[in-house]
Amino acid sequence: MPQRIDPTRSLVQAGIARVDITPTVGIYHRMWGAATHDRSTGIHRPLTATALVLAPLDGTEEDHGSPQIAIAIDHCLLWPAEMETLISAIAASAEVDASAIRVYFSHTHGAGLMGLERRDLPGGDLIPSYLDELATKAAEAVGQAIAQGQPATITYASGRCSLATNRDYLDPATNKYVCGFNPDGTADDTLLIGRITSRSGVCLGTILNYACHPTTLAWDNTLISPDYVGAAREVLETETNSPCFFIQGASGDVGPRHGFVGDCEVADANGRQLGHAALAALTGMLPPDRTFRYAGPVVSGATIGTWKCEPLDEAADQQDAVFGSAICNVELPLRRDLPDRDELLAEQQVWQAKQRAANEAGDAAGAADCRAMIERATRRLVRVGHLPQGDTFPYQVRLWRMGNVIWVPLNGEHYNVLQTELRRRFPDLTLVIATVVNGSEVWYLPDAESYGKGLYQEEASILARGSLELLIEALTGTIRQLVGEPAGDTASA
Repeated sequence: MPQRIDPTRSLVQAGIARVDITPTVGIYHRMWGAATHDRSTGIHRPLTATALVLAPLDGTEEDHGSPQIAIAIDHCLLWPAEMETLISAIAASAEVDASAIRVYFSHTHGAGLMGLERRDLPGGDLIPSYLDELATKAAEAVGQAIAQGQPATITYASGRCSLATNRDYLDPATNKYVCGFNPDGTADDTLLIGRITSRSGVCLGTILNYACHPTTLAWDNTLISPDYVGAAREVLETETNSPCFFIQGASGDVGPRHGFVGDCEVADANGRQLGHAALAALTGMLPPDRTFRYAGPVVSGATIGTWKCEPLDEAADQQDAVFGSAICNVELPLRRDLPDRDELLAEQQVWQAKQRAANEAGDAAGAADCRAMIERATRRLVRVGHLPQGDTFPYQVRLWRMGNVIWVPLNGEHYNVLQTELRRRFPDLTLVIATVVNGSEVWYLPDAESYGKGLYQEEASILARGSLELLIEALTGTIRQLVGEPAGDTASA
């Protein structure tokens, strides 16, 4: 039996800073096909950008120890062109390497879709200037975080939260899948909480990693909102008096049980549920420089086994200060049945004609359905507009190692099984699984068994069946490389 329990830590240089990025009320806001509004009408909670700069404790700038510049942004995502412009502008303004920047989108669906293809829609004229302002403010946060960088300990703990539920539901009337709460499905309830502590013992910030689509608020909501993420952060920040950096996990097939509503109080309740679960895990942490060691028996009414906190030794400090990164490259097969641009333009025009006819006939419900289908076609046009040449998508991700903690920042929306399987394969490591990082060029990555069911996520994906499994294998190899493990039979690891 173990006689010592060490905390999971990363010893790093860390700096964290936050700015307000709430758009002007009246900006284009429609995120849902079923929405009848275009412009936002108010603000539920402010949107924020939180910069977290992590670098080696010894300050070396070798390639293997280059810093991670992470920016948590309260938006759903940006399309590839807008994403590239944002990162380039942040890098130029903050005078940092663009390749080190990772934008961790909270994936809220209540902040509006900031695509330049919408600039001619009501409120869309405000999008270009807002994106410029977003880059300027995010760069300010990065600069502040760099300036505030100091030796710090990130202590991690895991907790449980039942907010997330499976959202692939088979409608009994139509025998077709819809995107909604599935009582028979399963969802990973794991949350990770990280506490960033200075050498003087001050909490500089927290890191919260949880997988759940921020889709509490849907088409009936007209307010700018971070969804449940805002209230979850508030719970932690009220307790620690420091910013919380939220990381969206692999949530492609999971969302809140109570969702797709217009009531902001429901979003806040969902957020408090997550926030208090995270706070419970945070409260149970050991001090950042302590281990928990068995101290022996004490004879009493019963013979008691006693444990006590003791300082960690130098060997633990050296292990927890390891800092490095590695790049994972994998070719993921594209679907062979993707429509081309001309097909989608024709489809869009058909629905536009049907909408006009419905409006002329006074058929409000029919017009609303047509408006939703036009939105689907518009998004599919964006999707195929960024396809690479050839039969595969060249997927690349840089993983960071800090002690026995691996950050896995992934582009796209991955099914929940990615994080459960990777954590199963590496039980002795703490894996921070992040998705929609720098957006979603590949859209969804469902597991192989979910293809062929008519799911929304398959329709939205550009990738063929088996892509998620290929990625899991590639990530497994890169994680093994980072920690110096030999390649092995990962299927039975």
